[in-house]
Parts: sequence; structure tokens; C-alpha cells
Amino acid sequence: MVKRKNVAVIGGGVSGLAAAKAFDERGHRVFGFERTHDFGGVWELSRSYPDVQTQSPKDLYCYTDLPMPEDYPEWPKGPQVHAYLHSYARKHELTRLFQLNTNILSMDRRTDGKSGWTLTIEAAGQVRQQDFDFVAICTGQFSDKNIISHPGQDEFVAEGGQVMHSSEYTDSNLARGKHVVVLGGSKSATDLVVNAARNGAKSVTFVYREPVWRVPYFVGGINFKRLLYMRAQEQQFNQWGKSPLQRVIAAVLKPLVWLNFRGLEMMLKTQLGLKKWNMVPDVPIEKDVSCSIPIVTPGLFEGFKDGSIRPIQGTYDHYEKGHVVLTTGDRVPCDLSVLAVGWKLGIPYLAQEYLGKLIEADGQYRVYRLSVNPDVPDMGFVGFNSSFCTILSAEMIANWLVRYADGQLANQPTARQMNDNIEMMLHWKRNERPAAQVYGGLCSAPFHFKHFDELLADMGAKVRKRANPLAEQFSYPNAQAFGRFLASTPQYQAG
Repeated sequence: MVKRKNVAVIGGGVSGLAAAKAFDERGHRVFGFERTHDFGGVWELSRSYPDVQTQSPKDLYCYTDLPMPEDYPEWPKGPQVHAYLHSYARKHELTRLFQLNTNILSMDRRTDGKSGWTLTIEAAGQVRQQDFDFVAICTGQFSDKNIISHPGQDEFVAEGGQVMHSSEYTDSNLARGKHVVVLGGSKSATDLVVNAARNGAKSVTFVYREPVWRVPYFVGGINFKRLLYMRAQEQQFNQWGKSPLQRVIAAVLKPLVWLNFRGLEMMLKTQLGLKKWNMVPDVPIEKDVSCSIPIVTPGLFEGFKDGSIRPIQGTYDHYEKGHVVLTTGDRVPCDLSVLAVGWKLGIPYLAQEYLGKLIEADGQYRVYRLSVNPDVPDMGFVGFNSSFCTILSAEMIANWLVRYADGQLANQPTARQMNDNIEMMLHWKRNERPAAQVYGGLCSAPFHFKHFDELLADMGAKVRKRANPLAEQFSYPNAQAFGRFLASTPQYQAG
């Protein structure tokens, strides 16, 4: 009999909802904590900038048992995703499990002789402590803003200028009649420059540090999900844990793989006009693809062409009255500076002695299956295995994690096995695929199928692939199919 646990789920976004559902349906007592007033995480409306939409098509960005509504567009807008997450919470009655407006201040090992953690919790001005047998950390990689500043910023603001993080740009009217400068190279940065240009900005300048490969929603007229999400394409990247035979096959096929990626690069250069804008990256695309590769915001390159958006490679040096001065020497008119510089990755409430065991000196996380560390027991991450199909990734790892916590994996790993695997993965990230080091090494893209294969094997799934071999090899991950795969795993109830 599996013991029923008191489980804390920290975070009420995509990953927190998946974890709460997974632990609840196994019979555990779930206590969810969300620090804001609403579910949704990055999709919560007060955190979303105008016109935000998914990078992934809707059939890749959904839970296994709830497709996105048919009337949603291929790439849903932020409010639609927010509504979808609420519909998932209603379907599984997850709201009863969560406490909103509740912040976790600290997380320490229990002192009552039992395994687990003591959380210090703040809500409604009151602080309390509560013990848990297991903690699922579901705050993801976009929880705390990365705040930066530059010389002269205080004087710039005192004289009427505005400086804000991209998540604070919540109203298109902020740009009207102003000289807008956006710093950053991600999709949020390009979304914002397009929004500002379309909403009456006097001028818009896009400042980016270095060219990166950007993938349009349609490559040569083909939906990119049919090009980059296939198992056949994934196998052309340098995966971890290759057997000697797989390495021989990879060596034989290397010239064909090289031609395939050069062809893709040529299509992107031609379609987007990258050479004209001096935006051809130095890194081959097959070495650069990871969770950080941005999708092209519609209207971005059109804005370059018509002059409504001015791209400059460089970064900020300092502010002056009414201007930003760049490292290139450019003195750019600026009333509104938007810093699309991302989010900080971390677990600020976890005691330092455990952070030291979890995070390497270079920022890489020591996690098995992108979720657990044997030296930091009774806890795991959901959603740190980010990918191009993040909702499915969260649901898969949540189902894996509850079985791990209960000792119910078909391949329950020992501490030695986990540490050996962690070392192998760290070596692969540092020496064979440096792009995999983004976000602290917590990214499964572009290896969705390989990651999911490992999770399903661990869980003992009797069915792990679609019946149609062509669909399995040449189509993108299908959420409903993975629902069937999960249903084929051994089922149990705690109690």
C-alpha cells in the first residue's frame, strides 16, 4: 500500500495545475500555493503584454485530455490561453486545492524526525509554518523578473523618461506618441517592437546583442510544426546517451544531415532577408536550436522594410536626457525604454545548503530527468523540463514525479544511477551540445520524443508509440496519443 502524502504544489501556472491534478488523482492531499490573485502563471492577464501569443501551435500546447477549443486560432492569444487554463482547472476541480495570494518565504527540512519539508507561508499578512511529506516546485523559468539598470537611469526617469520590464508593458497606449527603445533579442522583444510600431509610437528601435536563428510560423509556406517537431528531424541533432551503433549511423549520415540544415538555413535567409539586415547568426542552426530559439513575430521584418522599426546590434551603454546611448555609439531618442531581458531562474526560498547540492558553480542544475536530485530528497520540479510543447512536457513530468515520489516507477532509480545519469548529462551539455545549457540546462527541446520516451519507459507504459509508424516518425507530438500512453502505465491509489 502506498502511503498517502501531504504534498505542497508551489505555483498555479501550467505546471502547477498539471502537478496538482497528477498528485490529487493518485489520492494524495494536495495543498497548492499561488502567490498572485489568479491561476495562469505567465499567462495571468496582469503579467501579459499586449498581443502576446503562443510560440507553439494550439495542438502542441495543450493537456492530453483537453484540446484547445476549435475556434481558437492556430497560435492562441494570451487571454485565450488564460481561459483555457481556467477550463482545465474547472474540469479537474483544481481550484479547491489552491490558496491564492499566498507566498512561500522559506523551505527547510523537517525537524520532527520525519522526512519532508517545512514551508514558511505568508498570506493575508500572517506567517505560518506547515509540514509536508513532498514538495513539487512548479514555478517554472519565468517566475521572477530579471531587473537590470544602466548608468544615468535615475536621472533619465527623473526627467520624465520611463524604464520598465517587458512584463510591465501591459497597455499599447504606453507607446503612443513616444520614442520607444526595446532591449532584447527574444520573441517578447520583437512582439513589443511590432506592437509599439502599430500603436502610434513616434519611433521604435530594436536593440539586440547578437543575431539568432528565428523561425517563422510558416517556413516556405509549411507550418513549422511539420518541419522541426518530427522525431525524424529530432534524430538529426546530437542527442545524449548515444550507443556505439547510433554514433556510427550518425557519422555515416552526417553529410546528409549537414545538407538538410544548410537547406533550412538558406530558406530562412531568403524568406526573412537576413543578409540584408546583417542578421545571419554565426552558429549553425543545428547547434543553436533550444528553448531559447524565438519564433518570428509577424510584422517584424515588414517593420524593418518600411522603416517603422529600426534594428541595431549592440546594447545599452548609458542613458542621457531623452536618449539611450548604445555601445555602438548610437544616440537613440528614447521616452520609453522596455527591457525584454527575461527572467531569473532560481528557488529563492530553498535553504542555501540544498541549493549548493542542486546548482553547479556554472549555474547548471543537477537534476535527473530534469526533475529530481537524490541529494535533495522529497521534492521535485514540474515544468523545468521546458520545451516547445510546454504543457505536454509539464503533464508528462508531473505523472512521472508522483510515481517517483511513491516508489511506483517501473524503473525506480537508485541514488547512484541518478547521479551517474546527471554526470553524463552535464558532460553532454558542456562538451557536446553547449546550446543545451540555456536556462540552467533545464530544457528538453529539441529532444521532445527522446525525453518523453525515457519518462514513459520509467513509468512502465505498455504503449509508447503511435500505431502508424509514418505518423510516429514524421509528425509532431500528439497530446491525445500521449494521453493513451499514460493510460497504459500501471495504475494505483495511495491510501
